[in-house]
Amino acid sequence: MATTLAAALKLADKHTLRFVSLQFTDIVGQVKSVQVPMHQLEEAVEHGKWFDGSSIEGFARIAESDMFLVPDLDTFSPIPWEPGIGPDGAKSATGSARVICDVFTPNGEPFAGDPRGVLKRQLEKARKAGYILNTGPELEFFLLRRSNGSVEPLPHDAAGYFDLSEDLGTEVRKEMMNGLEAFGIKVETAHHEVATGQHEIDFEYADALRTADNAVTFKTTLKAVAASKGLYATFMPKPFFGINGSGMHTHQSLWDIKRGRNAFSDPKDPYGLSTMARQYIAGTLEHARGMIAILAPLVNSYKRLVPGYEAPVYIGWARINRSALIRIPQISKGSLNSVRIELRCPDPSSNPYLAFAAMLAAGMDGVERKLTPPDAVEENLYHLDAAKLESRHIRQLPGTLREALDELSRDEVIRDALGDHVFERFVEAKAAEWAEYRTQVSTWEVD
Repeated sequence: MATTLAAALKLADKHTLRFVSLQFTDIVGQVKSVQVPMHQLEEAVEHGKWFDGSSIEGFARIAESDMFLVPDLDTFSPIPWEPGIGPDGAKSATGSARVICDVFTPNGEPFAGDPRGVLKRQLEKARKAGYILNTGPELEFFLLRRSNGSVEPLPHDAAGYFDLSEDLGTEVRKEMMNGLEAFGIKVETAHHEVATGQHEIDFEYADALRTADNAVTFKTTLKAVAASKGLYATFMPKPFFGINGSGMHTHQSLWDIKRGRNAFSDPKDPYGLSTMARQYIAGTLEHARGMIAILAPLVNSYKRLVPGYEAPVYIGWARINRSALIRIPQISKGSLNSVRIELRCPDPSSNPYLAFAAMLAAGMDGVERKLTPPDAVEENLYHLDAAKLESRHIRQLPGTLREALDELSRDEVIRDALGDHVFERFVEAKAAEWAEYRTQVSTWEVD
């Protein structure tokens, strides 16, 4: 990884990299790229690189299309599957690097529709209050078979949770970890997940901007490695009926800049949580319905968020209860800086920049208003009937994308965090998705 232009160019020369991919995401989280020869990097850093924003989902209308990209050199890295020097030592004419960019308008202002910019604004707001948000997303995914150029809707293996399988998946995971490490992403663990064909690779917990960048890189890397092995990696939340879907459980904590410690920890508390952590939990629970459209943004997301498959449906918190929306992970004795909360409703189809921005805004609203969370629920919420849930004031997440969009429209805190531009374009895109879905006739209906 490079941090200065000189360091980036030196790295490019060392690896014989001839091109650089200037990357960013659209509002729905799709990675976009403008490729330029390496000799154009200096100009891009100093003056930006112009592109047509009207062609990008949710960015700009034709009348306001021009904008430019400015590389963040902290993210400059060779692309491992496009090497400048091959395994035989021969130089390639197509060796490439990638760098993640911020988007600006022609007058030099940060573009209001840039998802990375949305997160940076929320992080700066928290920094002014004296805190840094640290996150650790756990992205689950399925590996599917390819046959004659098309993807078969079948998992490629028959293994289960933490199984030591002898199939291609084990080897593919190793290559995926190598690819992530080549990008400077520190991998911690990798294992088979509950469902057949389902996997998880976890990477280092760090500040939210870095982990959002890493989550975007994670998805592109895994897809590229899978394709090289004749497989297809999908982050679709619920690709198969009757088995677990894929989540993006997100661990969160706030770092107190002035005191140099985890603001969420209190060794005197039964759960190890500070008053601030409890306030953050309360804010997260209060805005769960309002931000779920951002955290679970597909029609398909709400087929994962149903009882019976370890995905949360009810809005509550606990330590050992995996049916709760928020779980408090156990920590090693004395590891107070490891105290954190785990939000279990996001899925990997979400745009990490917008998801983390919404989570931070919700939690900080609880801190600013000094909200108190309800009592922890250390029992399986799926076993409670409607009357018991109502008596304990336990709400449910929306059951459809349409309902989630309505909740988002009513939540001023989350709307404000996104900004008018992103909110309006996001709702417009997702309302169109819902309208198209409503007109489809499924195989189930025909059967």
